[in-house]
Amino acid sequence: MAPSLHKKFTFILPGLFLIALIAPSLWLISGLAHSAGWFEEQPGTEHLAMYYDKLPNRMVQCRLCPNRCMLAPGQFGTCKARKNIGGDLYSMVYGKIASAHVDPIEKKPFFHVLPGSKAFSIATTGCNMHCLFCQNWELSQAFPHEVPSIPMTPAQVVEEAARSGSRSIAFTYNEPVINYEFMLETARIARSRGIKSIVISAGYINPEPLAELLRTVDAYKVDFKAFREEFYQKLTGGHLADVLETMQLIHKSGVWLEVLNLLVPGENDSEAEIRELSRWIRENLGPDVPLHFSRHFPQYKLRNLPPTPIETVLRARAIAREEGLRYVYTGNVAFPEGEATLCPGSGQKVIERIAHAVISNNLKNGECADGEKIPGIWN
Repeated sequence: MAPSLHKKFTFILPGLFLIALIAPSLWLISGLAHSAGWFEEQPGTEHLAMYYDKLPNRMVQCRLCPNRCMLAPGQFGTCKARKNIGGDLYSMVYGKIASAHVDPIEKKPFFHVLPGSKAFSIATTGCNMHCLFCQNWELSQAFPHEVPSIPMTPAQVVEEAARSGSRSIAFTYNEPVINYEFMLETARIARSRGIKSIVISAGYINPEPLAELLRTVDAYKVDFKAFREEFYQKLTGGHLADVLETMQLIHKSGVWLEVLNLLVPGENDSEAEIRELSRWIRENLGPDVPLHFSRHFPQYKLRNLPPTPIETVLRARAIAREEGLRYVYTGNVAFPEGEATLCPGSGQKVIERIAHAVISNNLKNGECADGEKIPGIWN
C-alpha cells in the first residue's frame, strides 16, 4: 500500500528533507499545502500531452490508453489527470509528486530485479481505471487539486533517487501511465545516470505509447486483475484484451516483466480461472515470467467482501506451478516458501525473503550453484 499524503509522506528536496510521518505531523503538511496553494489547480503548471488528436470545435481525443477519451474544452479525461485546454490536451499532473518514499524493491513486488535494493518510489494522482477494490484510492481516484503535492522536475527526481542510494526509480502507488510524459523524461535521465526505471501498472495503455516507453524503462510489473472480461468491466472499468496485449508487447520487447494477480474472494479466485491464467502466461509469455498471487483486503468500494483466505493464495501458487510456471510467489501471507526464489532444476532456495526483506541471496550473476541460470535483472 502506498504511503499517501494522508498516512506517510516523505519528500526530499535539494538541500532539504521535508518528512511527515503519520499522526501529529500531518497538520503541518496540510497547513503548508494550503498556504502554498497546492490544493488549488495552479495556472501555468500544465504540460502539453503526447498522443492525442485535435478534432473540430476544439475537441480532442486522447490516444494514450484504451479509454480514448473525447474531451470538450475544459473537460478532464476519465483518468482525472489530462485535460482539454483551448483545444489541446495537457497533463495536469506533470511534476506534481503527491507521494514519495524509499521502498525495498520487493514491495513493488519485483523479485527478479536487483534483490535487496532500494527503489525511489513516486506517485501523482489519477488513474485510467476505477477498481472498486483499489488500495490507493485516495491518490488514484483524486483530481490533482484535491491532494497536496510538491513540484519536482524529472532531473530532481533522478537526483533524489541517487542521493537516497536507490538503484531504481519506481513509478507506483497510482497508475503511472497517466503521467506518461513525466515518466518518459525521468526514465531517460535515470538511464544516463545508471539508475533503473521500473513501472508498476495495471497495463492499460495503447500499443504505440507503450512501444516508446519500453525503449526507455527497464522493468514492468502488471497488476493483472482477472482472466474474465466480466470482472474487468464490472470491477475496474477496463477491458481484459487490452491488458493481455500489453503483457505480450512487454515480453516481446525484452523489458523484464512480472505479473501480480490480486485474488478477490468469489470474483477471480476459482481454480479454473487460476489454471486458465497460468496456462495463458506459460503459452504466451513463457514459463519464466514470475507470477505473484496476493490477498485482497476490504478496501474502497468493495468492503463487503472478506479478506482472501490464506489457503486460497497457497492453492493458487500450487496450481500455477502445476501448470508449468517456474517462479510463483505469494504476497500478504506468512509463507516463506512462497517468497523464496528456487532453482527450477534442483529446487534449491537461492534467494530467501521475509516480508519484503532479503535474508539470504546465493545467486551469483543470475546463476545457481549448479550453473543453472535464472532470468531477471541482477546487476
